[in-house]
Amino acid sequence: MGRYVVKRVGYMVVVLIILSFLMFMIYNLIPNNRAYTDARAELQTMKKGLSAEDMNTRFDELYLQYQRQYGTDTNNMVVRYLRWIGLYPLYDGSYNGLLQGNFGYSYEQRDEVINIVGAPMRNTIMINIFATILALGITIPLGIVCAVKKGGRGDRAMQVFTLIGYSLPTFLIAILFIWIFCSLLGIFPPSGMKTPGSDYHGWQYFWDRMYYMALPLITMTFCSLGGMTRYVRASMIEALSMDCIKTARAKGLTEKVVIYSHAWRNALIPIVTLVIGWFLGIFSGSVVIEQMFALNGMGDLMIRSLRTADFDVIMLLQMFYVIISLLGNLIIDIAYGLVDPRVRVSK
Repeated sequence: MGRYVVKRVGYMVVVLIILSFLMFMIYNLIPNNRAYTDARAELQTMKKGLSAEDMNTRFDELYLQYQRQYGTDTNNMVVRYLRWIGLYPLYDGSYNGLLQGNFGYSYEQRDEVINIVGAPMRNTIMINIFATILALGITIPLGIVCAVKKGGRGDRAMQVFTLIGYSLPTFLIAILFIWIFCSLLGIFPPSGMKTPGSDYHGWQYFWDRMYYMALPLITMTFCSLGGMTRYVRASMIEALSMDCIKTARAKGLTEKVVIYSHAWRNALIPIVTLVIGWFLGIFSGSVVIEQMFALNGMGDLMIRSLRTADFDVIMLLQMFYVIISLLGNLIIDIAYGLVDPRVRVSK
């Protein structure tokens, strides 16, 4: 197992380098010159009393200064990429890249990127963890019951219900729930993260946040029920038809032991990929939900950054998503070996 993990980590590093370089090249094709923008902005503050020739000279000096500061004083893209990562020195011999903690600067929000990402990531993790736990707590038992009672009235009704929920787009479900719970019943607020003007602390702050998060959580959970329930049901039906299950029943084992100790263990193998993918997806954010309910999350931050061409924020988020995806694949492979003893990942 250890040898396999080390080998996979080595592959992950190679893939990460290739993908990061491709992303760096793509975003550098976009007409955006940070050194030029900063030099022009600083020149505007000192243009009084300077002639046109002096302004041009001063601009050239500032432009070169900022190029050296940002590591763009060369047209060699490999060197610029290594400077961005923090593996190649700048003009003055210093290192100032991602590895040194320099994640860029957001011109739109006038702050360091690392400071901007913190709050949206906490909000996204909070809402997605609750939604994922609720969805799994409902869909796994529901899928098992539907598989065990295949063909019954409850199973047929649940198939119709889950098919409708699976087919409806997320934004349509969100609009429907806002109309029901906000307009008709007046139970939940339609948007926002907390009570306007409030300054709560402790448990009062927590319950106020949960009150505003309730409707997005209900919507996200409902949207997840259809696909996950059908997936668990299909896996359980396949597992219940295996020869080992027939053998377990022939040996006189109780139905409860057959279902939860034998069939569920075999049905869990294909579900591992989906479940782990869900948990890793909490970092990417729910773009539609965050837009519909005005939540400050990772998905909403990505959309806003794309609209305003805030490239440093976009690059950091993309790098983060790539790392999460690579780690997710590694965790899934290891989980297969833990769930199914027949799977060996030592080679």
